[in-house]
Amino acid sequence: MPARLKLIVSYDGAAFAGWQRQANGDTIQDRLEEAFHRICSRHVRVHGAGRTDAGVHALAQCAHVDLPERRYQPDRWVSALNGVLPPAIRVMRCRFVSEKFHARFSAKGKTYRYRIWNARVLPPFESGRAWHVMNPLDVQRMKIAAQEFCGEHDFAAFAANRGTPATDTVRIIRAVGLRRAGSCLAIEFDGDGFLYKMVRMMVGTIVRVGLGISLPQEIHARLRSPRQPNPHRRVAAPADGLFLVRVRY
Repeated sequence: MPARLKLIVSYDGAAFAGWQRQANGDTIQDRLEEAFHRICSRHVRVHGAGRTDAGVHALAQCAHVDLPERRYQPDRWVSALNGVLPPAIRVMRCRFVSEKFHARFSAKGKTYRYRIWNARVLPPFESGRAWHVMNPLDVQRMKIAAQEFCGEHDFAAFAANRGTPATDTVRIIRAVGLRRAGSCLAIEFDGDGFLYKMVRMMVGTIVRVGLGISLPQEIHARLRSPRQPNPHRRVAAPADGLFLVRVRY
């Protein structure tokens, strides 16, 4: 009897071309589907909760796959998949779910975390896992700027074009938190959904405020008039500081 398996997947995205299968890219979806093929000797489609771009990491990406039968119990699937996946990708846990569950369409929201290393020197173990910003940052100004994003807004001014412009650019950001521990700043966004490069563009803007280049009021103005020409350069933070923390259902 067919069975739907829900997976929670963690990965270091540095070496991969993102989540979604591409013609000439090594992706997380590719590797998971190859792992299932090696175990089941047949092709299955792995559906993710959403795309993460090249270089972006995940602590708890959610995915599901439809299997022809309940060949193993969930714990055995974890062991079997991790036995053939590369070390940078790990299935943390899995369980069988109803066929009504869909990793993408059942999702109610996501949480992303962005890490910034604000010091003169970037430790080698932070390379690929944080944006190195050497100049001093005004954290209090950054916190004020971050709160401008909370609420329901048209985020067209904080999104990139993936090739086809998004038809619906309104999203709800429930909370933005910023905390500093030593040289590390972490900015966490909780929302109902995110546009292409939206988190990275919000972070880039918050950092510009922290550097004294922009004002928090500029964020408010861009959210109120997202289709107006922007006199300021849009800056997207690098991909390697971004982590998908959780998907809410």
